Amino acid sequence: MPRRAHIAMIGVPAVSHVLPSLEIIRELVARGHRVTYANDPVVTELITAAGAELVAVPSILPVADNNWPDDPIAAMDLFLDNAIQALPHLRAAYDADPADLYLYDIGAYAARALAEVQGRPIVQLSPAFVAWDGYDQDIAAQLRQLPGADNHRAKFARWLTDCGAATTDVDAFSGLPARALALITRAMQPHADRVDADAVSFVGPCLNVRAAEENWVRPAGAERVLLISLGSAFTRQPEFYRRCLAAFGDLPGWHVVLQIGKYTDPAELGDIPANVEVHSWVPQRAILEKADAFVTHAGMGGCGEGLAAGVPMIAVPQAADQFMNADRLVELGVARRIDTEQATAENLRAALDYLVTDAEVGRRSARLRADARAEGGTVRAADLIEGMLG
Repeated sequence: MPRRAHIAMIGVPAVSHVLPSLEIIRELVARGHRVTYANDPVVTELITAAGAELVAVPSILPVADNNWPDDPIAAMDLFLDNAIQALPHLRAAYDADPADLYLYDIGAYAARALAEVQGRPIVQLSPAFVAWDGYDQDIAAQLRQLPGADNHRAKFARWLTDCGAATTDVDAFSGLPARALALITRAMQPHADRVDADAVSFVGPCLNVRAAEENWVRPAGAERVLLISLGSAFTRQPEFYRRCLAAFGDLPGWHVVLQIGKYTDPAELGDIPANVEVHSWVPQRAILEKADAFVTHAGMGGCGEGLAAGVPMIAVPQAADQFMNADRLVELGVARRIDTEQATAENLRAALDYLVTDAEVGRRSARLRADARAEGGTVRAADLIEGMLG
């Protein structure tokens, strides 16, 4: 039995970065470890509900209004500036109470700087795909050619030197650490055969290992269930929701659950068909366990939950890595990609008809479901973390 340890998680307040590792936190607490979690107070409820102690560290990331810059270098600058202002808060909390092991989200650069200053072990928990052998040439080299990239790298390098980090090379610091847990199914990882297996463990989606705390009852008479969700951030899409209502409203045998997020007023949708329920937020995983199809923005969290549930997907990507994720789902044979501008009622209905009637889609979905669950999820992730405590 591993000794009781102080494990610290350091994250950013974007919900899509908090939820993927939350069950790991809950599991570590259940195993008797003291877990502190440094993040902005806006996510306090999520953190304390998992049993962790909140360490309040303010964030300047624009998660409240989802006002992210389109320019990738500007976005990278935001994360760097957030790390620069977060590190003094982390030092104030953890220099007198250092953790035995630090866990950190990919967007929380200050966590690695803190661990290196203290000489403590650190493990990255990645909610998205990780770098592979050749990533620098395939992706990073292109980013370095963009306007503003040189200034960003120079500022990053100065900060690493000034804060006392042991790793002062920007590429090495922002790349993979010695140990990382990828909280995604290996099937979603680009060039998975070129990922360093000594550094990265794919544990798959980390779901609740005890019982679903949120229940959803399939309505009587519903032959099939369709979930529609664009996640937590890119939900200001009333026109898209109206197209979904036109495509799937009153579809014989189908019950539709439509999540519209906090940025859309239900009144904007017009008349709601009798077979549709509309909510700002839903227990997505509980519904997916009973669903027959899923319209998703193809965020990595949604992709993972869809694959783990064995549900075919209509991918409507909105931003960032979602376009790559959508293409990967299509390559896996379990999805159709429809970009927002092509998401007419006719195209959406045709995609659903294809996905639920093609036998090969069903076979592939079942196989990928088994593969995702075999990766171990929450329990394996917690086992690996305990193994790193020394």
